Amino acid sequence: MTRKEFQTLTRERIIYLDGATGSNLVKAGMPSGVCPEQWILEHKDVFLELQKAYVNAGSDILYTPTFGANRVKLKEYGLQGQIKEMIAGLVSLSKQAAASAEGRKVYVAGDLTMTGEQLAPIGMMELEELIDIYKEQISCLKEAGVDLLVIETMMSLAETRAALIAAREVCDLPVMVTMSFEPSGKTLFGTDARTAAIVAESLGADAVGINCSAGPVAMRGIVAAMAAVTRIPLIAKPNAGLPTLDASGKTCYDMSAAEFAEEMELLVEAGATVLGGCCGTAPEYIAALHAKFSENAAGTDTSATCAYKKALQVDRCPAGKHFVTSQCMTVEFGLDDPVLIIGERINPTGNEELQESLLDDDLDTVLELAEDQEDDGACILDVNLGMSGIDEKEMMLRAIDEISFVTNLPLSLDSVSAEVLEAALRRYPGRALINSITLEAEKIEKLLPLAVKYGAMFVLMPLSDKGLPQDFEERKQIIQKIYGKALELGMSKDDMVVDGLVTAVSTNRKAALEALETIQYCKENGFATVCGLSNISYGMPERSMINAAFMQLARKSGLNLAIANPAQELNEVNEFAMDLLMDKEDAALKYIEYTKTL
Repeated sequence: MTRKEFQTLTRERIIYLDGATGSNLVKAGMPSGVCPEQWILEHKDVFLELQKAYVNAGSDILYTPTFGANRVKLKEYGLQGQIKEMIAGLVSLSKQAAASAEGRKVYVAGDLTMTGEQLAPIGMMELEELIDIYKEQISCLKEAGVDLLVIETMMSLAETRAALIAAREVCDLPVMVTMSFEPSGKTLFGTDARTAAIVAESLGADAVGINCSAGPVAMRGIVAAMAAVTRIPLIAKPNAGLPTLDASGKTCYDMSAAEFAEEMELLVEAGATVLGGCCGTAPEYIAALHAKFSENAAGTDTSATCAYKKALQVDRCPAGKHFVTSQCMTVEFGLDDPVLIIGERINPTGNEELQESLLDDDLDTVLELAEDQEDDGACILDVNLGMSGIDEKEMMLRAIDEISFVTNLPLSLDSVSAEVLEAALRRYPGRALINSITLEAEKIEKLLPLAVKYGAMFVLMPLSDKGLPQDFEERKQIIQKIYGKALELGMSKDDMVVDGLVTAVSTNRKAALEALETIQYCKENGFATVCGLSNISYGMPERSMINAAFMQLARKSGLNLAIANPAQELNEVNEFAMDLLMDKEDAALKYIEYTKTL
């Protein structure tokens, strides 16, 4: 199955997944404490009967029983050396069940989940080791002939990213992703639904949603939150209500198949079009779903069509919305929203205290700057650790880990090294902003593909191999060329923010006017904009007054993000500074004379 075929399939109608596997196998006699994958291979008829029942109930996609078929989980049973053979056998069973469908195609999804080992710095598992574990499992699933992949019951966004990265490095199969959420609306690791969905879609997931967690009603807000920030199909695979213990001490669920199907309509109305069941559900639950939403013999206006139309009526993420995230927080901005501040202070250039701290292999100053800038109102933190005398890549990776302990703000990753940026993007457990990509051959050829692979936004800097553009027309040409190359890679205007390219008014009298013209052009053509605010005042006295004046002018021109020191006062406008920026006669001399009186 190609990704295009999956997209076509999910555009046509409600898609039905299967229901629970584990709880039904327990009912069929699987004892606790055994390796589920091995037990299934030893009781093939039991599993085949279950999955054929799902096919008869109307499932379009069956999940393979490879949930824990990775070398970490299988090592608990001494079976880590049999991954390939076990996965081949398990996938074969699902393919046999799928083939029992009469007159229609049933697809087989290779199923994988968390390993149970936590990623560093919280746990001992290193990221590359985890990616290798997933790549091994996915390679076996692909070789066994699955039609698509499903990464399910995920509670860690960082581990979800690792699985998605592994999937894209191994194959081009469609990938569905579902997370599990606590009653608080966040995962066990603190990720909210919006952030999870944004990151999954940006990394190339073909559908995203929620499984397990709770019954349908409790999932409604999660699905709605995901619908508002994504454009890909939404998955809802809830439990059959809440678990309870019966008189014999066995776990059971409080929702009948009919009640389950009735409540699932709420999730369709919230935007879900890929439906199934998790813990406590059985083939009759899928049959009830199918009966409620599938076509009837009455004519064209079928219940399935009506349900799908309801889902399509949900407002999905509109164009013009931009998202950057950490693991636990999303920052959103649109073209008409107030200016947000990207904190610029985590940069050793001109900061002797930070330089000394980094040379001492100490990140305390970095962490203090992160906390201080958040307190002062920054919404995103720019992190630039480029300086001589240190291992920039190692320091950047450590900073990404440690900053996450003191703030949830998203990061703008800033380096002249493509190697450092790739390492940082691979590690970063959210959707980062790359600062920046220019038309310089070395940068655009290396960095644009990285932005696509790791789902990052990027700052489009209108520079080329020739250096600074000579005039406004050249600026526009560079912007359009970079934008065109990004479009070729599948990106859109929502994945980028154009730098106004602010130079110093001390060396270029028209610096402010040129930047403002660029910002206004971008605003008129649907591009979000950013600028390094303090660049304008370089070499001048009382720089904060010039910065504040330029901020006001840039706001009026349509600026969206300002890279600045959030502790500076950016609202008080000085008339002398304003005249300087507008290139009025003798404005520079008048401004300098004024500053001497302060």
